[in-house]
Amino acid sequence: MTKAPLALFFISAAGAAWAADAPQYNDASQSVYLQYYPSSKAPAGVAHTPGLRINFPGGDARPIEMDTGSTGIVISADSIPNFSQLSGTPGRLTYNSSGRIMIGLWVTTPVTVSGSNGQHFTTAPIPVLAVTQIACQDNARHCTPEDNPRGVAMMGVGFAREGSEQKQSSPDTNPLLNPATPDNFHKGYVVTRNGVHVGLNAAVSRGGFSYAKLQPDPHIPGEWQAAPVCIVVNGDQKRCGTALVDTGVNEMFITLPNYPSSALPDDASLTFTFTPAVSYTLSGSDSPLAPEKIILNTTRQTPFVNTGVNFLNGFDVLYDAQNGYFGYRAVK
Repeated sequence: MTKAPLALFFISAAGAAWAADAPQYNDASQSVYLQYYPSSKAPAGVAHTPGLRINFPGGDARPIEMDTGSTGIVISADSIPNFSQLSGTPGRLTYNSSGRIMIGLWVTTPVTVSGSNGQHFTTAPIPVLAVTQIACQDNARHCTPEDNPRGVAMMGVGFAREGSEQKQSSPDTNPLLNPATPDNFHKGYVVTRNGVHVGLNAAVSRGGFSYAKLQPDPHIPGEWQAAPVCIVVNGDQKRCGTALVDTGVNEMFITLPNYPSSALPDDASLTFTFTPAVSYTLSGSDSPLAPEKIILNTTRQTPFVNTGVNFLNGFDVLYDAQNGYFGYRAVK
């Protein structure tokens, strides 16, 4: 199955009951909106891997992609001013979707992230992975080994990624959760197809979010386990597992344990349910939510879907890192 267009997406009447369990946010909590920079690969108003700008103390602002499928800033070492004078600890982060292994040093520094609307967000000193080498997994899809690479610039803002070859990517490396001034800051964000709201308050969270309650990670303080999802193929049995809304990829990655084929048929109908109020179905007609292609895994034992960035053409998503909620709001 190379394309899976959308037949239907909706928020049902169940949303009213589900909303009773919604978290409440303080009007006074600080929040900043960072509008993405335009993409040469997507028309205006269409979801694409978000582009922002980042700068380190003493350096100029440079482009960086915002990735909800990883955690932590990963950038070429030569992009960090005075890198040779900074102390660090060895580190690595693997991007499973491509098979690229980023190797370097975790150095601690504040960063400032800015949007095309002139707004900016400055962090407390956080660990940043300064990349000095790129290696490749044996089964890498898009990877070329390289020493002293230039042009690496990815800002991972996701959660629950430690079990996906990112053991060092804990919440303290997430730039959007570690503000320079933490007073009146509710840790979390709202990701839309046009920009990201950093910090949660009543204004940015209004408008019909339906929430899934996350479970705490038993081993990592301040971390939450992945959001739930149930998957149905062609009206068959329901497979329930975890979901990832990943702004870093255009494909969909789906795990269906023991599925009888190595690929989905072209006419497959896929229904994903994220909360009792939010689901959508991919079937046989064009849709803005359709991924470029679907990559199926049948050997892992837990059902899973990485929706890819096109999910943002239909929904905004909210991550509450303080209280452990993940929310979905239909785009109007």
